[in-house]
Amino acid sequence: MSNAEPLYPAPAGEPSAPEGWLNAFRNVRAVSEQLCSPLETEDYVIQSMDDVSPPKWHLAHVTWFFETFLLKPFLRGYVPLNETYDHLFNSYYETHSNPFPRPQRGLLSRPTVANVYRYRHYVDEAMGMLLNRPPSEHRHAIAERVCLGIHHEQQHQELLAMDIKHILAQNPLRPVYSKSLQIPPERQPLPMRWRAYKGGLVSIGMEPGREGFAFDNERAAHRQYLEPFELASRPVTNQEYLCFMEQGGYQDPAMWLSDGWHLIRENGWTAPLYWVKDGEQWYHFTLAGWRPVDPNAPVCHVSFYEADAFARWAGERLPTEAEWEQAAKKARHWNGNFAESGYLQPVAAEAVTASNPHEALLQMFGDVWEWTGSAYRPYPGFRTLSGSLGEYNGKFMSGQMVLRGGCCATPASHIRPTYRNFFPPSARWAFSGFRLAREATGEPCRDSFSQSAV
Repeated sequence: MSNAEPLYPAPAGEPSAPEGWLNAFRNVRAVSEQLCSPLETEDYVIQSMDDVSPPKWHLAHVTWFFETFLLKPFLRGYVPLNETYDHLFNSYYETHSNPFPRPQRGLLSRPTVANVYRYRHYVDEAMGMLLNRPPSEHRHAIAERVCLGIHHEQQHQELLAMDIKHILAQNPLRPVYSKSLQIPPERQPLPMRWRAYKGGLVSIGMEPGREGFAFDNERAAHRQYLEPFELASRPVTNQEYLCFMEQGGYQDPAMWLSDGWHLIRENGWTAPLYWVKDGEQWYHFTLAGWRPVDPNAPVCHVSFYEADAFARWAGERLPTEAEWEQAAKKARHWNGNFAESGYLQPVAAEAVTASNPHEALLQMFGDVWEWTGSAYRPYPGFRTLSGSLGEYNGKFMSGQMVLRGGCCATPASHIRPTYRNFFPPSARWAFSGFRLAREATGEPCRDSFSQSAV
């Protein structure tokens, strides 16, 4: 990276000099360890499927990131704690070195959990030395990379919650991750309403010169033409999704994309991930243990294929990511259910009184990542970062779909309207849900989708 204008400027109100990031660095490191504090030692080492990484590996990998991209190039005289960690905890940076195979991370019984924490604290001490006395000729580069590293660790905090949930869900003892999680409030159902948008030529992506962090895949800002459209006021709920299930949604091939139909038949999917029916009651596994499904909370842990099938069944569609972003720019952000809320699961929407109808878009941020109908592809003018950091996002722009808005495990400071998350269309272990969209008809908006029995 050059010493010119930073690619990742400090958020508004934060000092832009590298040493100003020391407190932010220490805070984000503490949160990761706090997330793992309820775990037993045995929980740290399990890999429940190829897409899940053991919690121990997450803690080591984010440490490797700071060591690789900050300490080794910028801290004079830095000596790694263990040279083999460069191989074991490299995720996918082929241009840097040979990554340890992802499906085999659960085989790493060594280094021990205690040694991984020792590694973290060793790197934390060295980062304190670097940020207290950054070399003047590399100040901009250090600031950029510290900011990227902080947001990278926040991504892994969300992944930790997702992966820990999947790991514990495999255990027939039905373990509770933490008894201190907040109990979701009971709320009355809210009708699904529709908000109309005129469309036209709009700007999508992070604008040049805007304060605040953005990943490279959010750039460059560019113009798109949107046809008039309508967006649902809230995500689809568990009760609405249950109607889809009860009316044969998983049995009707007409509702499904070909790949999705093959997937659900091959895997026997008949409900969202973690759902189990006992008598007439549906339960689902949460980080607080097994709980009855809240009918009014957003449906969660569904794949893109399931979201798309529901939308077809309802006579609607999923929004494009450009439509979602345009609506999100006018929606409220501050009242979302993020990791800091203490639920670590989606909760039912709360009615709000708003003078601006766009402010009544509920749960645009937090609760569930929302599938869009857009493939994850580069924006016009997209440029990868220089060196090995160029592998951060660009190499995955194939075979993935875009999700927007953050979820109940996302740190609140990590999200923004332009944020582009992405997963394969088959993924279900993420906190993923969806809301509906449709073309604008010019007629008065109806209050519910066509086939809902709710």
